[in-house]
Amino acid sequence: MTRVEHGFGPLWDEDSRVLLLGSVPSPRSREAGFYYMNPHNRFWPVMEGLFKEHIGPDPAGRAAFLHRHRIALWDVIASCDIEGARDASISNAVPNDLTPILRSATITHVFTTGAMATRLYRQLIEPGLPEDGPSIPVTRLPSTSPANAAMRLADLQDAYRPILRAIGLTADEGRKGH
Repeated sequence: MTRVEHGFGPLWDEDSRVLLLGSVPSPRSREAGFYYMNPHNRFWPVMEGLFKEHIGPDPAGRAAFLHRHRIALWDVIASCDIEGARDASISNAVPNDLTPILRSATITHVFTTGAMATRLYRQLIEPGLPEDGPSIPVTRLPSTSPANAAMRLADLQDAYRPILRAIGLTADEGRKGH
């Protein structure tokens, strides 16, 4: 087990409408200082297919894509003990503080990417949310990790379609690259 720190902050702005939360960045993502940088992770191909828009490998272009589509991106975990990139090995997790995003942006939906992100969100984040705060729906999406190789890319893209509705697009508008 290795103790890891997230290493970089959330990607969001005041116009963000949905918040996508992973568990913790992979070693490659921590090394690059940006989200989903393992070339075998299918997050970015899922987004390209969903929005019918080429995104490319550059973090600045990826960040611009997310801002343009009002998508905030972060992870549930600020630090934890983990073996490599194996979510199943996560222990001693410390959550990120979502308060700045939830107070400054109009987040209408939270999406968690994978079983561990969902479990840790429910366990570590939800209990700390203010009871008098807005009720924000949470939807579990499948993991885009190479560990979820049994799920085809087209099936992942279908599973991620609720993001389009949450930001106010129809599937056809997403396909046109809004």
